[in-house]
Order: sequence, then structure tokens, then C-alpha cells
Amino acid sequence: MAQPLDLAAVRSFENLEFLARQLVEGFITGLHQSPYHGFSVEFSEHRLYNPGESTRHLDWKVLARTDKLFVKRYEEETNLRCHLLLDVSPSMYYPKPSHDKLRFAILCAAALTTLLQKQRDAVGLVTFADTVELQTPVRSTTSHRHTLLLTLQQLLDRPAAERRSTDVAGVIHQIAQQIPKRSLVVLFSDMLGRSPEEQTAGLQALQHLRHQQHEVLLLHVMDRATEADFDFAERPYLFEDIETGEEIKLQPNQVRDAYRTAMKAYEQELVLRCGQYKIDFVPVDIREPFDKVLYAYLVKRGKVR
Repeated sequence: MAQPLDLAAVRSFENLEFLARQLVEGFITGLHQSPYHGFSVEFSEHRLYNPGESTRHLDWKVLARTDKLFVKRYEEETNLRCHLLLDVSPSMYYPKPSHDKLRFAILCAAALTTLLQKQRDAVGLVTFADTVELQTPVRSTTSHRHTLLLTLQQLLDRPAAERRSTDVAGVIHQIAQQIPKRSLVVLFSDMLGRSPEEQTAGLQALQHLRHQQHEVLLLHVMDRATEADFDFAERPYLFEDIETGEEIKLQPNQVRDAYRTAMKAYEQELVLRCGQYKIDFVPVDIREPFDKVLYAYLVKRGKVR
């Protein structure tokens, strides 16, 4: 079974590209030794043979190895266009000083970039907070992957911008208008807004992507112990809103029950809305193995076919 990654050790790797490659290779090895072996990475250039069609493009070597009929796919059949949307707003820098939510998301984005390029799929990166910070082209070349991983590497040590809000809704509407072809959009975000109205607007914006015929995978990145369960020791704390600087002093038991109720209601709304919009919703706990993200991608990739 995959083990949680020591996020504190990620910064010690000077080369995120090397780390991502090692993680993907380990994931693929585990995939072949697990019940998930049906998600074949090396067969990304094949599809199952349909009885009655021409045998011209059957892969006889694969037949000899697996006793199954696979047809070779041409490049235009196999290529997928994937846009990785990475929320880099101040709330993603929680918990300080380790910035584990953002670090986890960066590592997963790096691993997905590596896996996409391994499958000859095209990938692009968008980073955003209240506006789009960076938007790269969508390409499948090795040099492009290297550029994306260098960009993610630089994000690891970048400090959070002070007093900056998140505009998930605005960014998603903008991206939905700019993506010209049917694509897979993978969103890494905690989906936290300063008000219920902002959170609802973010959910509604996801419908815009679906209206444009894009497939959407929402990876809801959280530190569940503290952000969902409010699991803090019973002592006075000074809680600070990372985005506004507002502070409040209290003991966790004063608000824990109300906090948990509110968070549970919001998460249920997330699940409900994503179900209505036919968006794949995956809750991601940064204290759990990152393999869950790669499994979710492979499942979604299969649906795009």
C-alpha cells in the first residue's frame, strides 16, 4: 500500500523533475501489482479490438504476451489535451510555515505532468489566485514538460502574497472561454471563499466548463484534521484569516461543533453540485498518499475516450 509522502522532505529535493519521475515510476509499478492493473499505462497507444473490424492494425506482440486483442492507435486517437489549474491563493499556503496544501498540490501537478507526457498527452498549466498569474501553451513535448516542472519548482519556495483573495469563479469563467478544443481540466483547489456567495459562484463557474464540453476533475485539497475536523489541542489560539489578516482569539471547543457543521454542509454542497454537473469530485487529504490523485486521473482519462 502507498505511504503518505513526507511533505517536509519535498523541499530538500532540488530537482522536482527527478522527484516527479521517481514517484510516477513507483506508482506505475504499484499499479501493475494491484487490483488497479486494468488501468494500463504502457497500453496508452492501444485500444481493445472490436469484433468485426479490420485486423490490419492488430498488435500481434501484445496478443502473444496477454492473449488479448489490441489495436494500435494512431497519434490523433491517443492524444488528450489536459489543463492543470493550480490555486496559489494564500489559503493554499496553509498550514504555515510548511505550506503543505500548496506543496502537495504542486507535487501532484508535477507527477501528473510527467504521466501525461509519458502517455504522449498534451498538458498546460494555469496558476491563479484573484486573477490568472500564468497560463502556458498546451503541448506534449519533453522540453515543454521540463519548462512546466521548472515553473512548479519555483513555486515551492515562493512566499504567499499578503492580503490577497481568491476568485475561483472569475478565473474558471475566463479559462472556459479560452480553451478552444474539448479538453480535460484538472483543478487543484481548496475551494474556499470569503463568503458563501463566493463559494457558490465558484461551483457555478464549473458548470461553464461543462457547458463548453470539457471534462472536469476537481481535486479538493485540504488538511482535513484541522480544516474539516477542527482538531486542535484545547488551549487558547489566535486564528488569523490568511487572506484578510482578520484575527480572533478563542479556544477550539468554543466553535468546534458549529465549525464542523458548517464545513460538512459545504462539502455536501460540493458533492451535490459536482454530481449535478457531471464533474468528478475527489476529496484529497494532504496527509494521505498522493497516489489517489493519479488513480483519479486515470479513471477520468478513461471516461474522456
